Amino acid sequence: MDEKAVVEYLLSLLEKNNVAVRTEALGGRGGGLCKLRNRMVFFVDSEAPAAETSAMCAHAVNDLVETEKMYIVPQVRDFLEKHTLTG
Repeated sequence: MDEKAVVEYLLSLLEKNNVAVRTEALGGRGGGLCKLRNRMVFFVDSEAPAAETSAMCAHAVNDLVETEKMYIVPQVRDFLEKHTLTG
């Protein structure tokens, strides 16, 4: 599974969990998650490298989605585990 496919999979997980996904030109920093009018929105920066976008998506999924309770393809689950924020 290539990086673009991982990003698409992660974005679909966000959408299935009531997160709106918007693609905007944001200067190449990868976008991110925010709350607008009581709704969670994930911005995908169309100018960012795929590696930056995929990392931002992984962090958003790890923050919002109960991944332990659902099937996720092994490649994406491994990617999520590599991008888990530890405090």
